[in-house]
Amino acid sequence: MLTLQFIPYGEIESLSSVGRIRKLLNIAKENKIVLLEGRLRKEEEGELIKATMEEINKDFKGIELSVIYPENKKADVFKKMKIGLINVLLGDRQGLTIIGPASVVREIKKDPDKIQLFTEDNNNGNGTKRKRRRKNPS
Repeated sequence: MLTLQFIPYGEIESLSSVGRIRKLLNIAKENKIVLLEGRLRKEEEGELIKATMEEINKDFKGIELSVIYPENKKADVFKKMKIGLINVLLGDRQGLTIIGPASVVREIKKDPDKIQLFTEDNNNGNGTKRKRRRKNPS
């Protein structure tokens, strides 16, 4: 079963950088795909990747990470200033961050109009990997 967990920005806003990283990584380690309102700072993204690499083992294969940030290239100067001011006052609430365990999320593709999340179907419902059987030609 595929589980998506939405985390509003307010839930991680008061946490330290380390606290944010631990919370998100722990959720991903539970084989859940995290949909985070907003985004992490660049330094936090780097630390999340570093922490992930340190925890890779036979049960946890790492994470896939993607940030979707709405860019309005057609916005006038006034609108861009307004968006900048909102970001300063409210923090990094614009956009969407997707974090998923590499054992579940195969690939995340994004373009200006859509996001595609490709997942692995490794379980047959009872926790064991599904095996394909070849028919004998005899």
